[in-house]
Amino acid sequence: MKSKNNRLAWVIATWFGCGLVPRAPGTAGAVGALPLYALVIHGGRVGVGLTAFVVAVTGLWAASLVARESSTQDPQFVVIDEVAGMLVTMTPMAHLSLGAVGMGFVLFRFFDIVKPWPVRYFERFPGGWGIMLDDLVAGALSAVLLAGAQALGMLA
Repeated sequence: MKSKNNRLAWVIATWFGCGLVPRAPGTAGAVGALPLYALVIHGGRVGVGLTAFVVAVTGLWAASLVARESSTQDPQFVVIDEVAGMLVTMTPMAHLSLGAVGMGFVLFRFFDIVKPWPVRYFERFPGGWGIMLDDLVAGALSAVLLAGAQALGMLA
């Protein structure tokens, strides 16, 4: 039987069950991040950035524990990394914008799936570090492009 900490780790790692969907759990995790983003965007970029940090640190703990318990290096059902990465992606936005959310989502999922350099490099780290870091880097790359699109007037 799992301890309370283990149950909590599983709930967080699967982002309240988003990672348990049978197809595209990573996409479900990224979508699952959007209600949290909509809630914390009222705190502006700082609110989103701080939330991304808290989710990443909590996710490191949860992903490490769940990966160890499931004897899997990077379990597909662990999607807290997508939640953190999506929040990092949206950090440049000062207010809620459906266009920015759509563009950020597409950019993040592209970098998360294709894993160009340097994203793939960070996937090599052991345990929860590798699970979390590649998505945080994918989010950072997406954030740079999202900020660029905003600077060019492509986003409100």
